[in-house]
Amino acid sequence: MAETKKRKFKMPTSFTILFIIIVLTAILTWLIPAGQYDLNADGEVLSGTYHLVDAAPQGIWDVLAAPFIGMIGNEATGGAIEISLFILVIGGFLAVVTETGAIDAGISAVIKKNEKNMGRLIWILMFIFALGGSTYGMAEETMPFYALLIPLMVTVGFDSLTAVAVVLVGSGMGVLASTVNPFATGIASAMAGIGLAEGIVPRLVFFLVMYFLGASYVSRYANRVQADPKNSLIYEKMEDQKKEFAVKENMEAMTSKQRTVLILFGLSFAIMIVGLIPWSDLFPSFTFFEDIYYSMQDTPVIGALIGQSFLPFGWWYLNEITVLFFVMSIIIAFVYGIPEDRYIHVFLEGTKDLLSVALICAVARGIQVVMNDGQITATVLYWGEQLLSGLSEGIFIVVTYIFYIPLSFLIPSTSGLAAATMGIMAPLGTFAGVAESLIITAYQSASGLVNLITPTSGVVMGAMAIAGLEITTWWKFMSKLLVMIFAASAVLLVVFALLGM
Repeated sequence: MAETKKRKFKMPTSFTILFIIIVLTAILTWLIPAGQYDLNADGEVLSGTYHLVDAAPQGIWDVLAAPFIGMIGNEATGGAIEISLFILVIGGFLAVVTETGAIDAGISAVIKKNEKNMGRLIWILMFIFALGGSTYGMAEETMPFYALLIPLMVTVGFDSLTAVAVVLVGSGMGVLASTVNPFATGIASAMAGIGLAEGIVPRLVFFLVMYFLGASYVSRYANRVQADPKNSLIYEKMEDQKKEFAVKENMEAMTSKQRTVLILFGLSFAIMIVGLIPWSDLFPSFTFFEDIYYSMQDTPVIGALIGQSFLPFGWWYLNEITVLFFVMSIIIAFVYGIPEDRYIHVFLEGTKDLLSVALICAVARGIQVVMNDGQITATVLYWGEQLLSGLSEGIFIVVTYIFYIPLSFLIPSTSGLAAATMGIMAPLGTFAGVAESLIITAYQSASGLVNLITPTSGVVMGAMAIAGLEITTWWKFMSKLLVMIFAASAVLLVVFALLGM
């Protein structure tokens, strides 16, 4: 009789985990007392006004319908449709940019220019990857660069671990310190009900600190290996790697069209940032963008030609930046000379790549739908308010940061994690005197920390496979850096909380 093999436990997908949470949340609506808070004129919760209301337990149909209501929204809960459409359009935009090869060519040009000064190259490349991670969540897009960097690093006396660290730590630190990353900061801000530009200054400080921390750590390791190969964590593999990896001499030069695409790519994010920053709120006397807007609207023909739904910079949100990236994808395709039928194909393929991210926002929003319809959201907030009432702002933000670390293992999707939790955590932060934007920063840094090492990440495991590394070797390399990231993040969060930023 054949011996049956034991099945190894396989972690369910983020979709399954979130749906299980929806079911558990529905069960809680039968157990937790229903309650409500009074709201002010802006719809914000007023602390100290909690009161009990009639119970509204959620049933089987409510559970099944929750993800779909989460997409379109209802009277109690806003839908995720705007966020989901934005994600799909971003996917199409990035696919069009990738089609031009501009990003690959740009980084290849930097490598070729600095290949004789690899120490400086480490700092330059890590900044580029960190910038990509911070602005548009660069992760899977980094995969081609391992094959490009590993031969160069090995040839000049580094090891493949150094090459992996340049790319993976660089982009990972950027995502950890996201500034305007639509898949982390954008979704979390939308779920918290605040603008993407809120908290931008602390996030910029976070970005600079994390970049310097990561680049210093990788650079020191690389210099030690180059000075004495025995310092390498994969010393026994280095000779074999020199034979296995050969330097590519045929790196193609960047074309003028690709250079233009890179300028347009950067311009897209620059316009987004300028459009999202609430200029008149920050600087009441600064009405430059509003003045231009009203003068255009009051000009015959021009106002009608532009359109009544167009808004001035400073008033933009998801709808406006979705249109921005859609228009920029068309401009980039036109400038590069991508045929119309090819553009449509590439754009749709890009949306397809991010369809799961768009849908997971709806499933995660279903948790909030069940909580709100079951009238237990206010009760959970009230309990949290009582539990955290004695905590200072500094302690609260550190507790929030620590809370998000194990939760990031449970829900590895940054988008899903933000959608599932920000509706509760952001209001809790206001009770403790901590800005919603800082709660988002804590969530991002915790999620980013976990995603640097988690074996459930296709990016991490893909990098290990390309470089021929064991995940345990990567963990050993990252151990000290993780402690440094944790400590630096906690200190920064406390400082920002105490400063009220």
